[in-house]
Amino acid sequence: MGRILVALLALALAGGFAAATGCTTIQSGVLQASDGSTITTGYDQWGYNYQARMFNGYYCDAYRDAAWCQPYAEDHLQMKWNDAWLSNSDCDDDGLLDRHYGSASYIGSGAWLTNHMYGTYEQDAEVCEWDYFVKIVAVPEDAYQSGGTWYTINGVEIGPIIWGEFAIIQEVNNDPCGSYNGIQYKSQYAPGFGLYSP
Repeated sequence: MGRILVALLALALAGGFAAATGCTTIQSGVLQASDGSTITTGYDQWGYNYQARMFNGYYCDAYRDAAWCQPYAEDHLQMKWNDAWLSNSDCDDDGLLDRHYGSASYIGSGAWLTNHMYGTYEQDAEVCEWDYFVKIVAVPEDAYQSGGTWYTINGVEIGPIIWGEFAIIQEVNNDPCGSYNGIQYKSQYAPGFGLYSP
């Protein structure tokens, strides 16, 4: 029994667990990103590491250097997410990485994402350093919204609505020039991820 568990763990760590369950992995070389490029292991030219479920680069790189985000082109962004947000395999055979696999939508999927942004700007001939961190979760199936905020079925505040199916559960903003310091929002329900599992 011990050898079987060790073998399964090694298979999962090698990225082969999805293949063993009939899902297509990044290692297959056939999965595509949203821009049509082939996904490989490790970081791509934009800063995405889909295998590790993370992004590390400049803000505009996360959006393939889109024109609308150029005012933020020098800002740094780090993202991390779980399998429900964006998997590192394809189990529904559409050639893309799965999103909220097994759920009709993100609601109730247990998906989460963190964003950490930082940079500098000038104000009154002073260089101002800032950083911003946010935790975002897909809300539970029985959650309801009122006045721009998600609540649990029992009326406990989860957090502000973002992108329709999600709530902000924690925001930290540090910007001395803008008079921001520390936690700006913390969910009444929970600032972590564990309680949001399906």
